[in-house]
Amino acid sequence: MEFTLSEEQLAVREAAADFAQRVLKPGVIERDTHMTYPTEEVRQMAELGFMGMMVSPEYGGGGMDSISYVLALEELSKVDNSCSVIASVNNSLVCYGIEHYGSEAQKEKYLRKLATGEWVGAFCLSEPEAGSDATHQRTTAVDMGDHYLLNGTKNWITNGGTSRLHLVIAQSNPEAGHRGINCLLVETDWEGVQVGAKEDKLGIRSSDTHTIMYTDVKVPKENRLGEEGSGFKFAMQTLAGGRIGIAAQALGIAGGAYELAVAYAKEREAFGKPIADHQAIAFKLAQMATDIEAAKMLVYRAAWLKDMGMDYSQAGAMAKLFASSVAMRHTVEAVQIHGGYGFVKEYHVERLMRDAKITQIYEGTSEVQQIVISRGLLKGDLYVPVER
Repeated sequence: MEFTLSEEQLAVREAAADFAQRVLKPGVIERDTHMTYPTEEVRQMAELGFMGMMVSPEYGGGGMDSISYVLALEELSKVDNSCSVIASVNNSLVCYGIEHYGSEAQKEKYLRKLATGEWVGAFCLSEPEAGSDATHQRTTAVDMGDHYLLNGTKNWITNGGTSRLHLVIAQSNPEAGHRGINCLLVETDWEGVQVGAKEDKLGIRSSDTHTIMYTDVKVPKENRLGEEGSGFKFAMQTLAGGRIGIAAQALGIAGGAYELAVAYAKEREAFGKPIADHQAIAFKLAQMATDIEAAKMLVYRAAWLKDMGMDYSQAGAMAKLFASSVAMRHTVEAVQIHGGYGFVKEYHVERLMRDAKITQIYEGTSEVQQIVISRGLLKGDLYVPVER
């Protein structure tokens, strides 16, 4: 495998790092404290092309590869994971879903607006009683001939309050089980769409997470994404790619915490020398660096497999499982290295610690990733022993 990044990939990483430090960092603490949606920051992300990075230029996107996308998310997440998750959902779930599974009419109508950031999209799968078990959808889309009648409630919807388009997973044929599920494209200003209050969250506090209610929403048949009954398969395939984005976020959070910890450890003195010179701290930094590098290899490999057109479902699950664990573990260590200063907002690491937790939960919990990985192993889909 080639480990050298191309000039284009390096330019993307540099642009994202510059934007994160110059634009996102100055107001990140205030946005987090007051749960302020980053309207201006998202607008600027769109101007830089971060809202539709992998979408074909034909539809207003950047036409970039998955590695470039991962590099951008990693740098954004070092500073502000609220902004990176807004971009991640719009890229990995919404734009990807429409470009790869939508009709030409759907792409022309919606994809360009989403790729350029004119609209932001939301992926509506989770329900009050259907989170990790997405097969049991209570939201219904009854076939009424020329349209579906949509009713139900979706929970924990990122971009729920600002999105103009929802990709809604709903049950149309209960007798068919998961083969009776559809994905519908729902515009948020249609009659019957109601957005609940913004969730007050532990982390990613400036991203908008809402409950969405659908009451007798008439969805035209032409707004079904893919074939009849293909919604569950679509959701699982789309989430497989989305997990690479979440893994990149976790990698960025861990990397950001590590960089802050190193800088602080070099400056802070105890017992007559920088704390970095004390073995107890130096060994913590060594373990952080090693784990982050290992996570990076898993994340980049999953993105590479996706770019190569190879199966990346297990690789993405591994990347998300490990990178999210590294993010959680080492943001805690970064707070510890900062001592009392790590416990206050000014030094950023406490926010990174809070943001890290969600990477073990959304787009498939760590337990779900272990199910995906173990099923692949038992089926012989990966790491098949070499016969001797």
